[in-house]
Amino acid sequence: MLFPKTLDYYQIQLTVMLENERYGEAISLLRFLLQCQGQEERHYDEWRALLEWLQAAFPNYGEESPVIGEVREEEEISEEDMARQHAKSKLEQDEGYADKLLRTVMEEPLSEQTMLALEQLAYLDLPEIDDALTSWLKDKSLHPLLQFRVLQTLRRRGAHGEVIFTRNEEQVEVEIDTVPLRPEEFPLQIVRILERVADQTEVHEPTLFYFAQELWIQFVMAVYGTRDYASMLEENDSMTDIWAAALHMTVADSLSGTHNEEDTRSMYAVTGSMRFRLEQAYRSMKQFVSAGLDG
Repeated sequence: MLFPKTLDYYQIQLTVMLENERYGEAISLLRFLLQCQGQEERHYDEWRALLEWLQAAFPNYGEESPVIGEVREEEEISEEDMARQHAKSKLEQDEGYADKLLRTVMEEPLSEQTMLALEQLAYLDLPEIDDALTSWLKDKSLHPLLQFRVLQTLRRRGAHGEVIFTRNEEQVEVEIDTVPLRPEEFPLQIVRILERVADQTEVHEPTLFYFAQELWIQFVMAVYGTRDYASMLEENDSMTDIWAAALHMTVADSLSGTHNEEDTRSMYAVTGSMRFRLEQAYRSMKQFVSAGLDG
């Protein structure tokens, strides 16, 4: 059986499932991907390893994936309860389970296993985990996306108060209680910026908008709590236009290697007086893209 859709499509779907703790669906998708043909062997090795990890971590998940589109509130509660019970069971069987998860997060290369270990740490009722994660966040130079995942884990664990750490040489102060756990929990201003890009590209440049959606949520998580993030929340249309134009230019660079700044500024009504802030926003996004997972 060949792939009915692009590899990127399935990789994105898999990431979304894991981020939203839909482990049953992720297991089903991985089984499907392993049955398809036409990809490099390294992809199958990665999927096989992730599937084995998920099956070991969540043995109670059924064989069938949930119905797409049905109301998920009860299901999500059930999945969270199951994940919590699994973590409790593993800790009862192995007193060093929390330490193993912390080592996976703190010492091994950044991977899907890192994120899954963080998810498991969210369900272990051990106060020392809060101290370990907070200290690690403060003392180590971490990739911005990993920093955000640690903040989410602390919030899921019920931690409170402010945490101060450094991100790209900027001191960041974050209230753990306010850290978004899902994309829809970000402020409305963040959504409006993406909607502004949608207005300009969704019909005539659907490919650009598709990649803009993926880049935007990653970038927003990476700059959460910084001066850049604060500027996105300013209550004026100018900053919405500026960040939308910067996102458009960054994605255009990735797709075609270049962009037409004058056309883009005109498209988003970015006037000459706003040009400097546009250049700052564009530079921030380009630095994030260039850094990749090694930044």
